[in-house]
Amino acid sequence: MSKNYPLNSVREVKNVKELMINAVKEVPDRAAFMYKEGNKDKQVSYKEFEEDTIALGTALVDKNVNDKHIACIGENSYPWITVFLTVLKSDGVFVPLDKELPLEQIIHILNDSDSEVLFYSERYEKFIADILQNVPKLKYVIGFQKQEHQDKVLSYQKLMEEGKKSYQKGNKKYTTLTYDIQKLKVLVYTSGTTGIAKGVMLSENNLLNVINNALKVADLYTKCLSVLPYHHTYEGTCGILLGLYHQATICINDSLKNVLRNIQFYQPDYLLLVPAFAEVFYKKIIANAKENKKYGILMAMMKVSNFLRFFGIDLRRKLFKSVHQAFGGNLREIICGGAPLRPELGKFFDSIGIQLINGYGITECSPLVSVNRIKFNDPRTVGIPLPCVEVKIVNPDEDGNGEIHVKGGIVMLGYYKNEEKTKEVLQDGWFNTGDYGNLNKKGQLSITGRTKNLIVLNNGKNVFPEEIENYILRVNYVKEVVVRGIKEEGREIGLLAEVFLNPELTEGMQNISETLKKDICDATRELPIYKKITEIKIRETEFEKTTTNKIKR
Repeated sequence: MSKNYPLNSVREVKNVKELMINAVKEVPDRAAFMYKEGNKDKQVSYKEFEEDTIALGTALVDKNVNDKHIACIGENSYPWITVFLTVLKSDGVFVPLDKELPLEQIIHILNDSDSEVLFYSERYEKFIADILQNVPKLKYVIGFQKQEHQDKVLSYQKLMEEGKKSYQKGNKKYTTLTYDIQKLKVLVYTSGTTGIAKGVMLSENNLLNVINNALKVADLYTKCLSVLPYHHTYEGTCGILLGLYHQATICINDSLKNVLRNIQFYQPDYLLLVPAFAEVFYKKIIANAKENKKYGILMAMMKVSNFLRFFGIDLRRKLFKSVHQAFGGNLREIICGGAPLRPELGKFFDSIGIQLINGYGITECSPLVSVNRIKFNDPRTVGIPLPCVEVKIVNPDEDGNGEIHVKGGIVMLGYYKNEEKTKEVLQDGWFNTGDYGNLNKKGQLSITGRTKNLIVLNNGKNVFPEEIENYILRVNYVKEVVVRGIKEEGREIGLLAEVFLNPELTEGMQNISETLKKDICDATRELPIYKKITEIKIRETEFEKTTTNKIKR
């Protein structure tokens, strides 16, 4: 469909408590979560999940910490989610911590965030003594795998049991708590791919604006595999909270190396990912087709399929059955956000019968700003803004590209204890995202690049490296790339592409440097001369990345 269509009808909720009450009332026995625990496959119903959050919440009330700043660090797990929802339904503040942080950063953020409780997984047990010694405000640290209480170090399981007994004896203090949804509820520390971590203050109202508006423009199905780190707002809000609001079944991925295996095991019908995963999936499909000498057949079938679809005949799930089986057999939608997506990927997945939906968000916007729609999907864009959002392009150039400013209920309260940084990005309710882009005539937003990454050449031309990187990624054996300016006497005189190649695809390749130079030249042929790569550097190792798989620049 070439034009937008009416918004989906949704039932809005006033708070996260109501979201869970609706689910328990309407689908009490439906699996809210599925996950592996050792060799066992576990399943938790919506009713059981609600009971677990009430038990934990009651225990926190009994310890007089329900209204404190409560931090959580660890791998994606069911206990992690239980803490998340428990705190959201309390009068406390949830502080999710990046599980890849070094000890000194963990200590810094716990102090800066004024956290008084820390939930943690077993891998952090060796750090607990140091954390308690260096974070004086901590009243309790609670171990997910801890068996017994010991002074300030408590057992998560024991705490759950105590809370359950207390609730059964008539303690209803947790379930009757009231609080202001406009006040601070989630405190997320983010530095993105550059800079020093800042505490982004989000209210429950911020989260509700995403929850109540996202499905007016987007569509979810019934079962997802939850892959991205839970401390990240994209997964926390759009993955967990939207999934619960939609009353879907959320399958918890136990390890990034097991993503494809778990897709086959759980057979989800939708995924939330960053584009790096879609890129890997795409290149794996193409590599397998070439290895089995079926690449030509795949391309021919895609042309035939697209021709038949023009006449309303959709045979994609039959024609590309083997590909669908590799993704569990039920996958219908991949929603991408967090980084630029190559338009070719959107066209490819659409051709084989999997919708690749690109969106745009930023932690300071809770995080969702815009998203494509299934029947109004242009992979060159990041879709239309949510109905609760205003977007304006500030100081556009001759191509219409300018700074993207956002206003609406999704915009953060500010940076924690940092008025100076808050004033830099928030003015009259408008948040300066730091991203460049444009709005087309259909109201779809496109992202050109990050302001911080902008390269200004000595001829005055502005270059966003992300655009050129997407062209270079067309070279199938290029796994990662970063484009930067070549400096001479303080001026940017050209462009350098630093690449990491896929060793599986370059094994035995002759004259790699010359071949790569030619292939990059071919891939960027349509770009103007000032955007052409003048120097290439081949890396021996992958780039350092954030926990959401974005390259640190």
